[in-house]
Amino acid sequence: MWRLVKVLLVLAILAAGSLFAGYRYWESRLEAPLDLDASTLYEVPSGAGFNHVVADLASQGVIEDDWAFRLLTRLEPQSVPSLRVGEYRLEPGMTGRELLELLGSDRVVTYPLTIPEGWTFRQMRDLLDGAPKLDNRTTGLSDAEVMALLDREGQHPEGWFFPDTYRYHKGVSDLEILRQALTRMERILEEVWAERDDDLTIETPYEALIMASLIERETSAPEERREIAGVFKRRMESGMRLQTDPTVIYGMGERYDGRIARADLQEDTPYNTYTIDGLPPTPIAMPGRASLEAAVNPLPGETLYFVARGDGAHHFSRTLREHNNAVNRYIRNR
Repeated sequence: MWRLVKVLLVLAILAAGSLFAGYRYWESRLEAPLDLDASTLYEVPSGAGFNHVVADLASQGVIEDDWAFRLLTRLEPQSVPSLRVGEYRLEPGMTGRELLELLGSDRVVTYPLTIPEGWTFRQMRDLLDGAPKLDNRTTGLSDAEVMALLDREGQHPEGWFFPDTYRYHKGVSDLEILRQALTRMERILEEVWAERDDDLTIETPYEALIMASLIERETSAPEERREIAGVFKRRMESGMRLQTDPTVIYGMGERYDGRIARADLQEDTPYNTYTIDGLPPTPIAMPGRASLEAAVNPLPGETLYFVARGDGAHHFSRTLREHNNAVNRYIRNR
């Protein structure tokens, strides 16, 4: 009897030892580094289950012991991640456990998309159309159709999208980027308008957006924005026309080839501030926050004219005679 008990005890110990050794070996396979020599992108497709992803990784040679991963569903079901759709970057040295943690996280690969200040809506749409791995749902649609999809039916799109760098992951639609940029512009415009000067000549947030777009297109020098806003304010107060070349260029549309002729300055388009009074009917570009703030906080002074010096900055003048001399100095002589 005792002999049988001893035999059973020995067998139990051997079985327990085998189970422990097997468990430790299984764990070691999950902790083993992936078979990667370089950083690799892996995409979890929509609707893919855990076993499907494991089989796919094994077929690509990323993992060797796929049985160890499948066994996880039986031994440690709580460790099986809820897979998130998207692209993930797998790095050399990453273990199987770290791979599982990554695929259940929100650390998907993202891509930057930069909308520069002063760009037009058309330029933004062209950039979206060419952005890699973005779901282009607006390609081929008119601007009016795009605005309708953004719940802004009948609203002119120019100026309403905040220029900045946006990040997206594969599968995000261009509508989502547009919606983010639109919401940000509306929020920032509201914030800036609340801090406006009391004696502005512009009367609405939309007029501030238009004015900011003119400032944005006139200068890239941060220190000049408020002074240019001041020139425009004083011109409007005195009944002078704004006479700013970027509005002429915008009104010319695709005809603009880098040059403005005298005939272009005299052409009566809705945007030509040499022929119309006051502001153009819409913004002419997407202004940044600094230009928005300048539009509602113009610099006090007496200057009424400015001309580009050719170095990215402008020369400001109080009188027409001073301005003509500056034009001769910086443009005609050049």
